[in-house]
Amino acid sequence: MKKVAIQGYKGCFHEEAARTFYAQSGLVPDILECDTFEGLYRALENEAADAAVMAIENTVSGGLIHNFELLRRYDRKIKGEVYLRIKQNLMALPGQSIEDIKEVRTHYMAINQTRDFFQGECPWITLVESEDTAKSAAEIAGNRLLGVGAVASSLASELYSLEILRESIETYKQNFTRFLIFDEAVTLPESAIDKASICFTLPHKPGSLAHILTILSFYDMNLTRIQSLPIPGREWQYFFYVDIKFDDYNRYCQALSAVRPLIEDLNILGEYKAAI
Repeated sequence: MKKVAIQGYKGCFHEEAARTFYAQSGLVPDILECDTFEGLYRALENEAADAAVMAIENTVSGGLIHNFELLRRYDRKIKGEVYLRIKQNLMALPGQSIEDIKEVRTHYMAINQTRDFFQGECPWITLVESEDTAKSAAEIAGNRLLGVGAVASSLASELYSLEILRESIETYKQNFTRFLIFDEAVTLPESAIDKASICFTLPHKPGSLAHILTILSFYDMNLTRIQSLPIPGREWQYFFYVDIKFDDYNRYCQALSAVRPLIEDLNILGEYKAAI
């Protein structure tokens, strides 16, 4: 057993991501529910949890900007990642048909991802925004709410004994969320590391970012994501969050050495094995 902090409630996609990651090593995550993403870090700091899982970006809705700030603010290294296919399912108490459902409760992101289904196939259903997908499922089960459905993961339907009325109702089927793993117990040899996340700032002068990207390209670094966020109190200057994939760890170290004199405030957020 490993105590793993997640943002959300048992049965949510964060728990699915945790189960997926630790299944590789045969460990069973014991889920610690947190109300906020900051709560994940507090759980690690006060040793209420051994590890944490945090969503960082989605192929439909983009990056979770606040979570990029948390990566820089807290001194916790990324030790792995999971790409989870997000399947949104309509569920309710057993014995009902979709025609019996008058109201559906779920998180606003799930509403955005499934609105086309409800407008096209069951326009009589009222969509109600809730705090969490899995929490909506739990409330329906706990209060035995007839005529009320939830949109959540298949794991939530199993945990709360709800029946799936329609499976995979999201508009875009290529809907993946990337989750980061924070677990100091995860150690890898350098030969197994093929991805890194770094954060840095640049001098405020023309061509500074282009120069860095050119050097990284020379060393065969594949930039899979770059995110910029403004630096509070410093006009038109930014933190750059960069994900890099590579085939040779030594080559990656050489690339960092080459760009280090040209950047400021370099923070290596994590070095780990890419999920895909």
